[in-house]
Amino acid sequence: MAETSKNTGTSRTGGTDEADGTATAAGATGTAGTAPTARAARAAETTGGSGDTGPQRPYHHGDLRRAILRAALDAIAADGPSGLSLRDLARRAGVSHAAPAHHFKDRTGLLTAIAAEGYELLAAALADADDLRDAGVRYVRFAREHPAYFQVMFSPELLRANDLELTTARTLAGERLRSAVSAVPQEGRGPDSRLAGVAAWSLAHGFATLLLSHNLDGPVGEQDPDEVFRALTGMLFQSRPREDGAASPQQPRS
Repeated sequence: MAETSKNTGTSRTGGTDEADGTATAAGATGTAGTAPTARAARAAETTGGSGDTGPQRPYHHGDLRRAILRAALDAIAADGPSGLSLRDLARRAGVSHAAPAHHFKDRTGLLTAIAAEGYELLAAALADADDLRDAGVRYVRFAREHPAYFQVMFSPELLRANDLELTTARTLAGERLRSAVSAVPQEGRGPDSRLAGVAAWSLAHGFATLLLSHNLDGPVGEQDPDEVFRALTGMLFQSRPREDGAASPQQPRS
């Protein structure tokens, strides 16, 4: 498991469209089949597909923006996003003090770029999900493997809400999860697909946040978090009525 960032104990839902019932922070409709952007592919190369930062490489002129983003993700993983400063990032990345401002204008612009990239990576992770349960597992896995991205994505007070790249990437990630919810037969999710989406998102996001903040160290222990989450989804979405009319949990299906 990648090293988790600090200050991840608070689950943030700002910047999300709860009324739409998506299982992610998506504010508009999008196309589920849209391919991840080239920027997401570059980000995946940087992270090596597992963590928020990859091997530190000397930057060259065309790689300066990526070097600054790597340094920012390092800083966020260590200390959270609140105390991030462009001057410190320039020192970490070994670039001039003016370089971060040249590429991102200000701290808000930098964090917004990180959030947009995070949503692109999340959308890519969800693209091949088999079903809603698998989408939830992939959501939790994304949070575990990219804790710095995850924290920034759900800190709307730090972001530029109307940024086009951010809203586009958020919409794509949301549409991927909406599609997974819609694919569940009505008898398995109830008549209101939006509420089903809220339930699915709440379970995945809450579990991920508790896991990153070490609040589940005792209950989860050495178990595989993916398998623990699979069991939780079975308890929530696979229930049968008791004789007294209440719902009783059913054992998760294998």
